[in-house]
Amino acid sequence: MLQEKNLDIKVIIAGRPYKMSVRREKEENVRKAAQMVNDRIKEFAHSYAFTDQQDLLAMIALQNAVSNLELRKEKDYEEKEMEKKLLEIDEAISTQLSEM
Repeated sequence: MLQEKNLDIKVIIAGRPYKMSVRREKEENVRKAAQMVNDRIKEFAHSYAFTDQQDLLAMIALQNAVSNLELRKEKDYEEKEMEKKLLEIDEAISTQLSEM
């Protein structure tokens, strides 16, 4: 198996550079995520009276954590609904097969 080579990149978040080693296929997402954080910093700085970068980053972290929890809850619900539907389909097929 070939070892996937990591790519050394630098992203800037809140005006600070961060060097990272990421898999090549994840580079684009890492760069987009850094840009999203920077965009959110600007939005929070304009919407709220925060000037401290730590306060802005804390608010972004909180917002992202809430979104993550909501997505997990939604995913769990959808998985349960899908399992329920699949069981109904399986039962209908089994009924049809037993009547043959």
